[in-house]
Amino acid sequence: MSKLKNSVPSTPAASSDKRSASRSAGLPGKGSVPANITKKLDAMPVNDLWREYTRSRSETIRNYFWERYNHLVRFIAERTYARLPDEVDINDLVSAGQFGLMDAINAFDLAYNVKFETYCANRIRGAILDELRAMDWVPRLVRVRSAKVAQAAQRFEMRNGRAPTEDELTIELGVDNEEWEKIHRDSKAVGTTSIDRKLFRSDGNKDVTEIDIIKDDTQSNPVIESQRRDLKELVTKGLSRAERLIVTLYYYEELTMKEIGITLDLSESRVSQMHSSILARLKTHMLNRRRELEPMRA
Repeated sequence: MSKLKNSVPSTPAASSDKRSASRSAGLPGKGSVPANITKKLDAMPVNDLWREYTRSRSETIRNYFWERYNHLVRFIAERTYARLPDEVDINDLVSAGQFGLMDAINAFDLAYNVKFETYCANRIRGAILDELRAMDWVPRLVRVRSAKVAQAAQRFEMRNGRAPTEDELTIELGVDNEEWEKIHRDSKAVGTTSIDRKLFRSDGNKDVTEIDIIKDDTQSNPVIESQRRDLKELVTKGLSRAERLIVTLYYYEELTMKEIGITLDLSESRVSQMHSSILARLKTHMLNRRRELEPMRA
């Protein structure tokens, strides 16, 4: 029986692994009941089997019940998993649900006047939910307050057809501003996500994960850099060394006319004069090449 994953970022989850390991010895393995005995037990009325198990606590009958109803664990785990994020492993839910099934087998009594399937479904579901709570790193109070705020916002939106403001939410919740600040702060827990989470499948049958599309703001866009180089080459073509320096320092390094004059050992007025001359020549140059600079049409 698999233990719960260590990848869940939560201390309770680690203790959950220990709890699962300590109980795993009590779970029967697949095929633990021989086929001939299974066939014999299948032929007996199920209520008679429960009476015999209640009386004798036979390990063989217990294992038979576990194999007979184990399919309910997978069914309930899959229904629960459908509402959970991809970070949760369905095998963790199945593992927890199997403990719930075993607890249900040990605790069931015909005096309850319910079918075992109904009784064990609640125990399995409860065991899975308990495991999810143990894996959740967010405090229970935060979850409760988040749900309270979400329900109040939903009620307001259904009545008014729009999302409420913070003041309207305060009135909807029936609290004062100080209490609202506390609820609002506690209900906004920091979220986590797995960078290995699958987002979608690409054309090459390769799963695209979160880490594949994370934007790196420290890296420059190579297309933009190439365009900047081309534009710089076009603008400075045909200019003298001093003129190229003026264009580069003014437009690319963002220096002032005075700072450029100090750098090139020229007066500020001379730099301004040269700059105006450059712009006039550049305008004429661009007008002559306007046709080749226009975007191509399909």
